[in-house]
Amino acid sequence: MQRRGLAGTLEILLAALRLGLTSFGGPVAHLAYFREEYVARRRWLDDRTYAGLVALCQFLPGPASSQVGIAVGMMRGGFLGGFLAWLGFTLPSALLMALFALYLQDYDVTGEGWLRGLLITAVAVVAHAVWDMAGRLAPDRERASIAVLAAVAALAAPSPWVQVLLMAAGGAARRPLPRHRTPPADEPDAPCPVDRRTGILAWALFLGFLVGLPLLRRVYPADWVAVADAFYRTGSLVFGGGHVVLPLLAGQVIGPGWITEAQFLAGYGAAQAVPGPLFTFAAFAGAAMGGWFLGAVALISVFAPSFLLVTAALPYWDTLRRRPAFRAALDGVNAVVVGLLLAAFYDPIWTKAIRTPADFSLALIGFSLLRYWKAPAWAVVLLLAAAASR
Repeated sequence: MQRRGLAGTLEILLAALRLGLTSFGGPVAHLAYFREEYVARRRWLDDRTYAGLVALCQFLPGPASSQVGIAVGMMRGGFLGGFLAWLGFTLPSALLMALFALYLQDYDVTGEGWLRGLLITAVAVVAHAVWDMAGRLAPDRERASIAVLAAVAALAAPSPWVQVLLMAAGGAARRPLPRHRTPPADEPDAPCPVDRRTGILAWALFLGFLVGLPLLRRVYPADWVAVADAFYRTGSLVFGGGHVVLPLLAGQVIGPGWITEAQFLAGYGAAQAVPGPLFTFAAFAGAAMGGWFLGAVALISVFAPSFLLVTAALPYWDTLRRRPAFRAALDGVNAVVVGLLLAAFYDPIWTKAIRTPADFSLALIGFSLLRYWKAPAWAVVLLLAAAASR
């Protein structure tokens, strides 16, 4: 499976770069692109192994598609392979998003019609994400109730720590049910290129940064430390991928006055129009705050938990996923994620974008195109931006 040497590492980088330039459509579409490239085309792993990696990364906080790419790269070329797989997939959209942020700094976007189109696009995209996630993650009365209560609590007390407490409560609220049976013996196993000692070290580093960065921020309140803390915590504690992290970042970057609401929502809309992971919105936010340096800090910080969590979880995945209590707790956490996304859909997305019947009409058209016509997000972005600019 593994291939070392310069040729092997270059092959990993080029394969991931190809995906980073062509993978439109969000996390689910990314996983389909990955399977086509890594399983069908290059035969780096088989469907059984790939399904195991996808299952693992779906259960971890952070961007599932990026984590699958990191895991495939690690299996192919060790830790360097994992880094290059992430770099190739992430770099194109990160550069585009950072350049867009720098462009907005020198351009007055107030009143621009195309900006209104980007804001309205954000409404359509998040509404589609809520609809889809609610159907998958809160399909029954119990989980739907957890989602609704989480949304109400998040709107009543908009704080990152409240979100953490809600996720913990959601996990505790779910009890193992008969349907959470032990997986059959032939369920795909995720092979492990990481030993348990390395996994324990990764867990320690993950928790150390999660606790240590807020403390460092108190004693050394530099801008880059504050940005690293905010984005690392977000990447560590957000389940559900890019469609969740973007609205939840609003409180982190708008509340302290790091960027304006108009900048945030413009970046949110632009993130739907570029290939690659939606988490590269971090590069936009960081660049809008302080140019290339803070853009790089934000980008690295939001993805760092993904590296550590994939490394930490791989040695223990086959054991954990067979425990009914663990699987039930994850059901509860995922239901809370739906509620948090629903709250973020209302504020700031809906409240800042929908002001007239024409705005609502455009958002409804965008939602219909995404939901029923399966239009790609980038095409909806261009259409609504053009329509709103008239």
